[in-house]
Amino acid sequence: MSETGNTPQRLDKWLWCARFYKSRSLASKAISQSGLRLTRGETITRTTKPAFTVLPDDVLTFAKGPHTKVIRIIALAKRRGPASEAQTLYEDLSPPLPPREEKPVAAFSREQGTGRPTKRDRRQLDALKGRE
Repeated sequence: MSETGNTPQRLDKWLWCARFYKSRSLASKAISQSGLRLTRGETITRTTKPAFTVLPDDVLTFAKGPHTKVIRIIALAKRRGPASEAQTLYEDLSPPLPPREEKPVAAFSREQGTGRPTKRDRRQLDALKGRE
């Protein structure tokens, strides 16, 4: 459910309702520690205050883990609803994530879940690696 009109909403509450953070206190902490860039029209504001108010059509830029999120607010929320409802509150403008790199294959590998190597396996491993 979204609010009608242009009634502003707290930034930490909106991020929590839009399900970017599991709790409102985590959203507040993230805003306070790393800051957030808000673009409203032609004005760009950098804030570290969780009580900063947001409106529809604001664009938020913030760090979420190792990635940068760019979000356009479409609607404000009355409550924290299900994920499908939360996704209607914003439009994700973030750049696409880079493709994941494949891990290199080890020289010696065994089937996952086969447990620790036996004494014989350990000797073969040492011989393969050039140890005595």
